[in-house]
Amino acid sequence: MDNAEARIAIIGGSGLYEMDGLENVQYVSVDTPFGAPSDEIVIGNLDGQSIVFLPRHGRGHRINPSSIPVRANIYALKQIGVRKIISVSAVGSLKQELAPLDLVIPDQLIDRTRQRANTFFDDGLVVHIGFAEPFCKATSQAVYDAAHGIDLNVHLNGTMVVMEGPAFSTKAESFMYRGWGADIIGMTALPEAKLAREAEICYATMAWVTDYDCWHEETESVTVEMVIQNLLKNVANSKDMIRKVVPLLDMEHSCSCNNSLQDSIITQPEAIGQDIKSRLGPIIGRYIT
Repeated sequence: MDNAEARIAIIGGSGLYEMDGLENVQYVSVDTPFGAPSDEIVIGNLDGQSIVFLPRHGRGHRINPSSIPVRANIYALKQIGVRKIISVSAVGSLKQELAPLDLVIPDQLIDRTRQRANTFFDDGLVVHIGFAEPFCKATSQAVYDAAHGIDLNVHLNGTMVVMEGPAFSTKAESFMYRGWGADIIGMTALPEAKLAREAEICYATMAWVTDYDCWHEETESVTVEMVIQNLLKNVANSKDMIRKVVPLLDMEHSCSCNNSLQDSIITQPEAIGQDIKSRLGPIIGRYIT
């Protein structure tokens, strides 16, 4: 299989560690300047469409949210030619109307992480990407359209708080996030979305609600047992969604996400060292040679 054809990637979150129905499967180990990705990258055909799959936490859920090698993951996907990423994530709800087992397709993020490297450009190269709209609108719309015909409640748009973890929120934090107007809370969309933008890859999230966090007065506070029970139900729906969304992604459509570095590189070309050019070649090679 020609890896260049595998331009759509699925990043599987909690509970989604493998893709059913893939044919002509290859397991690819990719080396990056940022270390190894979370696991081997799986490339295969899904209903005739070449896709890439990467389990964010590794098979067996070995990596906690703060330790995910996100830079290696996104760099590796860029290196093999990925242009669009569908992220699958488990989240808590901060709104009554977003019930467990619902699907939310967020359009905004609030960053509450503290320990994570969140840029490829941290030494010798200054880049300021636009991130006002952190998710790709066209890809998010395709995810929403794919939900038609599936028996689930789907919500287009919403603000996701991304917390550090691995512990869940305190009640005070949960009420604070509600006061901010946030809709859902998770642990993995950042820096993933930001790095995807730096790599000029379209990025959208299927955020599957597992619980009401700990703010809800009439339900028990979130527990691992509760999350796992609902995860198992959501995983089946997410696999159905992936089969439906992949054919809807327009790979010929020119998206602003795919040109996000065009006017974002501040450092003068002559001031950029050859080591940086080589290290970040797959990401900046269009602009800096």
